[in-house]
Amino acid sequence: MPLTRRTAVAITLASLAGCSKTLPPPEKPKIIKESFGKLPDGQDVEIYTLSNKNGVEVRIMTYGGVVVSLRTPDRKATLDDIVLGFDRIEDYLKENPFFGALVGRYGNRIAKGKFRLGGKQYTLAVNNGENHLHGGLKGFDKALWTAKPLDTTAGVGVELTHTSPDGEEGYPGTLQVTVTYTLTDQNEVKIDYLATTDKETVVNLTNHSYFNLRGAGEGEIISTELTINADKFTPVDKGLIPTGEMRPVKGTPFDFTKPKPIGQNIYDESDEQIKFGGGYDHNFVLNKGAGGLTKAAEAYDSKTGRVLEVFTTEPGVQFYTGNFLDGKLYGKGNKAYNKRFAFCLETQHYPDSPNKPEFPTTTLRPGEKYQSQTTWKFSAR
Repeated sequence: MPLTRRTAVAITLASLAGCSKTLPPPEKPKIIKESFGKLPDGQDVEIYTLSNKNGVEVRIMTYGGVVVSLRTPDRKATLDDIVLGFDRIEDYLKENPFFGALVGRYGNRIAKGKFRLGGKQYTLAVNNGENHLHGGLKGFDKALWTAKPLDTTAGVGVELTHTSPDGEEGYPGTLQVTVTYTLTDQNEVKIDYLATTDKETVVNLTNHSYFNLRGAGEGEIISTELTINADKFTPVDKGLIPTGEMRPVKGTPFDFTKPKPIGQNIYDESDEQIKFGGGYDHNFVLNKGAGGLTKAAEAYDSKTGRVLEVFTTEPGVQFYTGNFLDGKLYGKGNKAYNKRFAFCLETQHYPDSPNKPEFPTTTLRPGEKYQSQTTWKFSAR
């Protein structure tokens, strides 16, 4: 796609990590493909910049399907990057807490890396204490996805595809996966997941973006007001594995059924669950309607006016408050990412579902399609 002078200026400004800019909106939605460096084996990593008519911009790279940056306007129409990440591919190749990545085959934890399916026990890689987390040692966050740009009536997007071979990280079946990111002119980022298998397996896909509505690296998120559309959550043990209970949130620090600051109860270590997670790192059982997309959560920052609404077809959302960030990672603009500098709302099936028959199933069989959609909608007030 030829670059106009206007587009080139926009790219230059967008590359200034950590900077706040009020940009003139593009004449029409655009897709720009660029190089983001190389992997150690010499393979090229691409990054796709999607922008809509309102100036909202999301950048997605092919390594890990990572949302590298996401610029949305505040109430004064100032654009800021509101997701944590890095400026260089080299930093993504180092150990990091899944910043912006596509997570699979199984998002969240599976107890002791074991589950039974079809009368057979499967053993997965263990990478989180004694448990399996986010697909294992080399999950989808470390895969190089194949990309195709999309320009549809819904908006501009990028389609990512990946094949996970039978036995990878211990999972059965060859899994064919397609994830499509679409940016609409309604300031939505839609994420559509599709997967098929040739052997019975388990699947639980999500995106692991870390949000700070004041801007990446701009302090703690404890004053952000949050609402979660869930009357219950799944309590965990010390290893953050669900016990199997679905506990009412009423009367607990987990009651976000009405807007409240994230930090209102986050330091209440007299609450066993808060103590176990070091804050919030729990799955919420969403109040679902008759099917399709339902609203899972809404976050609001009073300083900037930014609003994030999350809609999903999934039955749960993992609310995480950056408890394990420790200031040792320096991200975009060389800013330190300290504890509680971001929150995550990972739409999902529940953790450890393969070992909890009382939870909604994550089993996928040959001939079936795994299909899921999550939408992030941005506004300001």
